[in-house]
Amino acid sequence: MSSILLRKIAYLGGMIFLISLISFFAIHLAPNSFLSAGELNPNITQETIEHLKKIYGLDKPLWEQYLSWLWAMMHLDFGVSFASGKPVIVEIKERLGVTLGINIVSMAIIFGISFYLGIRSALKEGSWFDTVVRQLSLVSFSMPSFYLALLLIIFLSVKLGLFPIAGLHSLEPKEGLAYYLDLAWHLVLPIFVVVFVGFGTLTQYIRSLTLDILKSDYIFFAKARGVEQKDIVTYFIIPNLKPPIITMLGLSLPGIIGGSVILESIFSINGMGLLFYQAALARDYPVIMGILIITAFLTLLGNMLADLALMRLNPYMRD
Repeated sequence: MSSILLRKIAYLGGMIFLISLISFFAIHLAPNSFLSAGELNPNITQETIEHLKKIYGLDKPLWEQYLSWLWAMMHLDFGVSFASGKPVIVEIKERLGVTLGINIVSMAIIFGISFYLGIRSALKEGSWFDTVVRQLSLVSFSMPSFYLALLLIIFLSVKLGLFPIAGLHSLEPKEGLAYYLDLAWHLVLPIFVVVFVGFGTLTQYIRSLTLDILKSDYIFFAKARGVEQKDIVTYFIIPNLKPPIITMLGLSLPGIIGGSVILESIFSINGMGLLFYQAALARDYPVIMGILIITAFLTLLGNMLADLALMRLNPYMRD
């Protein structure tokens, strides 16, 4: 098991290196830059631009810039943001918690709802409940997140005034329990959007897997022996759903940051998604690279943890 873990860690490191190499050169070869004339100030002189390039190290050859950045990145130093002047790692720390919090809560709700609806829909195949679940899943699968977010803001926030339009906190500062209640109230709509858009695909996936399990011989013999439905779910269906669900959970980690760009921009949530959007518009190379590496690391880490969990469940996969 330890040798497998070492191989996977080596694979993770190699993939991070390749992703950083491709991303770094692709970003820097794009037209224009943060220091393009007129981007900072329409009256900026060419001499000032050259001086800033020297300060940020952009006057060096691209390969030398990459090696310097790679060495710093290995020490968890992603450089300094061109736009704010803060260290990139500080900006990421300030915003990562918000994005992780929203998406982890949303994923927990999505998996809980999908488990219940998927299994129950399969057990009641052909019933009105199954029909309603399949139709809701279809709406969920086809609903763009930005469109749903705008609809909720217009009707529930602007017209009815039930929820805040944007942000994480009210204008009036709150303390103690009121602070966290206010934060939760601001996150109702963003979390609802993530859950509604995300539960449909997973629900249908679990429903399909459950239907295949219900057609198995051991389910037939269990029913013939008079095993109750709740015991069939507990001892036969759920254990067989664990491997594919663990795989799905590992593949869901990249969306924690990638799927937050549009949502955080619409709701003005000061998280990683909004930070990436602002950095892309400003061509803030250090911030873009920092977020890309964090996202790639989460993707690879999710896959590695999913593989290790599957090996734990199935010893035959340890070869």
